[in-house]
Amino acid sequence: MSQQNVDLVRRGFEHFVATGEPAWDTLDEHVEVRDHDIMDGREYHGHAGVRQWLFEDWASAWSDYTAEPQEYIDCDHERVVGVFQMKATGRASGVVIERQDAMVYVVRDQQVTRVDYYNSKQQALDAIGS
Repeated sequence: MSQQNVDLVRRGFEHFVATGEPAWDTLDEHVEVRDHDIMDGREYHGHAGVRQWLFEDWASAWSDYTAEPQEYIDCDHERVVGVFQMKATGRASGVVIERQDAMVYVVRDQQVTRVDYYNSKQQALDAIGS
């Protein structure tokens, strides 16, 4: 089961990198997203919430970005950490950043039910107690 979860997360992330669109078929219709990189730390719910997070809130901060997958870590029977190298240019400031970010995915019944976005692999691992 764990390898299936890793494969699902990999497929979804790589689809997003290639197309700029989430792999909607990998996301539960009630998926929850929490971006710990945004100061208000709000949660987003469902596919509409994912759209708002990615295409409005997150995208409003960056004029340009790339994300290169680096590692997928099978943490337990339902959690996968996806680690990636992000390079982005601030929309307002023009400042270029390059850093390693990570997301913790919760997978149940071959659907991603929760995503938590962190500024580093270590933050993600600390959040799940690894």
